Amino acid sequence: MQSTIAIKKLALAAMFVTIAVVGSAFIQFPLLGSKCSPTQHMVNVLCAVFLGPGWGVGVAFCASLIRNLFGVGTLVAFPGSMIGALCCGLVYMALRKRNNDPLALVCTLIAEMLGTGVLGGLCAYPVAILFMDVDAAGLAVTAYIIPFLISTVVGSLIAGVLVFALKAGGALDRMQRSLTPAKRHA
Repeated sequence: MQSTIAIKKLALAAMFVTIAVVGSAFIQFPLLGSKCSPTQHMVNVLCAVFLGPGWGVGVAFCASLIRNLFGVGTLVAFPGSMIGALCCGLVYMALRKRNNDPLALVCTLIAEMLGTGVLGGLCAYPVAILFMDVDAAGLAVTAYIIPFLISTVVGSLIAGVLVFALKAGGALDRMQRSLTPAKRHA
C-alpha cells in the first residue's frame, strides 16, 4: 500500500512539474527584470494541498531547473518558487487537520504570497548579484518583491479557485484520501 501511494505521489509530482514548465513557457510576462509566471505559484499551492512541503519544494526545484535549462526562466526562479512552496506547504500541513476548513486554504494562499513575494523576492536579490552579473548599485532590494508578488497573487488566486471548486464537488477529499495511507484500527 505504501509503495502504491508513493508511486501516485511521484506521478502527481511529475505532472505538477510538467504543468509548471509548460505553463511558464506559455503564460508569462516580463516585469522589472524577471519573468513572472503565475503557473508556478498555482502549482506550489496544489502541491501543498496534495503532496506536502517536501514534495512541493522538490517540484519547485525541478520546474525551476527545467525552465532554466530550456531558457524560459531565470535563476531567481529557484529562491522564489522553492521558498513559496515550503511556506505554503508548512502552513497547509499545520492547518489541514481542520478538515479542509476554508481558513486553512486561505492561510495557505497567503503563505504562498508572502513566501514567494516577500521572502523569495528578498532572496532573489543576492542570487541576481552573485550569479546573474547584475550591478548592485542599479538594483534595489525591492526590485524582485513587486514582480514576485504580482505573479504569486495571480497564481495563488487561480489555485484557490481550483481547490475550492474541487472541495465543493467532493473531489478534494477523495483525491487527498487516495494519497494517504489508510488508518488501521486496532
